[in-house]
Amino acid sequence: MRDSAVRRERLAEAMREVLSELLLTEIKDPRLPGVVISAVELSGDLKLARAYFSVFGDEERERQAAEGLQQARGFLRRESARRMRIHNPPDLEFRRDKGFERADRIQRILDDITGHSAQGSGPQEGGGDD
Repeated sequence: MRDSAVRRERLAEAMREVLSELLLTEIKDPRLPGVVISAVELSGDLKLARAYFSVFGDEERERQAAEGLQQARGFLRRESARRMRIHNPPDLEFRRDKGFERADRIQRILDDITGHSAQGSGPQEGGGDD
């Protein structure tokens, strides 16, 4: 049982790498530059691969990237199967990965807090030294 889980994880990581490479080198769709595959999860029967993508931009940019990935799905499935030498490749499903977006938002909040506390403490420290 454990061996199948390890195999599934290795296959998912290999698929993430191949999909990322294909997006960088083979896909010419103008909606897909800057799209990153952050993770791939495989179903227990290996018939479905859920690929999580991230893209910076607004909701329109996200929608365009999702449409581009959906349109390229057949090519990505065939080409990843060929490169990985998989006879029956899993179907691909793309979902937006919001983890990077959340991390970026948290970092901006922390930067604001740090910036404000440093600016706020500067005059107080200067006033105490006089």
